[in-house]
Amino acid sequence: MPITVQEKYLSRPTKDSGQGEGTQELLSVELHYVVKATDNELLAAQAVRTTAPATHNGLDRGEITLEPIGPTQWEATVQYIPPGSQQMEPGDSSYSFDTGGGTQHITHSKQTMGSYAPPGKTAPDFDGAIGVTQDSVDGVDITVPVYRFSEAHVKTDEQVTSAYKGTLFNLTGKTNNGSFKGFAAGEVLFLGASGSKRSDGDWEITFNFAASPNKTGLTVGSITGIGKKGWEYLWVRYADEVDSGAKMLVKKPVGAYVEKVYDEGDFSGLGI
Repeated sequence: MPITVQEKYLSRPTKDSGQGEGTQELLSVELHYVVKATDNELLAAQAVRTTAPATHNGLDRGEITLEPIGPTQWEATVQYIPPGSQQMEPGDSSYSFDTGGGTQHITHSKQTMGSYAPPGKTAPDFDGAIGVTQDSVDGVDITVPVYRFSEAHVKTDEQVTSAYKGTLFNLTGKTNNGSFKGFAAGEVLFLGASGSKRSDGDWEITFNFAASPNKTGLTVGSITGIGKKGWEYLWVRYADEVDSGAKMLVKKPVGAYVEKVYDEGDFSGLGI
């Protein structure tokens, strides 16, 4: 027996119903339906979505809620809301971002802008090393460019398979192996996704990312021509060297190393 959807008698509000029918500006309206011949809530919701009009008196169809009223019967309430505030449909997306930056610990400056010493003394030249002690280079925490962004996408239940969830899991904590959303390979780190299934059977999934720029031509002391991808890690090895002007041992950079700390992944598997 096919599923049937029938609008209830007096479903549509009147001027005296309190829902605003017939007024100049409608805030929201609810229409009510009876669904028969299914015990499956998802199939019932899909049948209501097919039957209920996409718009009503200038309002857009929003959330659909279902209440069982029999073994194979449901009462459905369809909310209509102002345009622009409706629930996203499969294929729709929304975006958010912030450029608050991230924190990075560095042991070397871009340039030493000045050095000072007592009268008759010469300040040791540490070649840009920061926070040098007798035994180590302490460095400092600074704010660096990190672009965080999120995308929310609606996908159908058929798209969100176990295999797809596994793909999201496996790509979490990986960087892009090719261009992605306007960023070069190596600049985007996938921070993971969170999703929830809606009453209509669709999934709303939020994808979280952070982007850090690739760099070339970096300099650490006398070491030049350093290049690193956005999420690779640069560290510096220091060694003692005699500063003849200051007549003392100082820490000087003797090696700069770029380390790969994240695996790469194919972000096309995200399907966004």
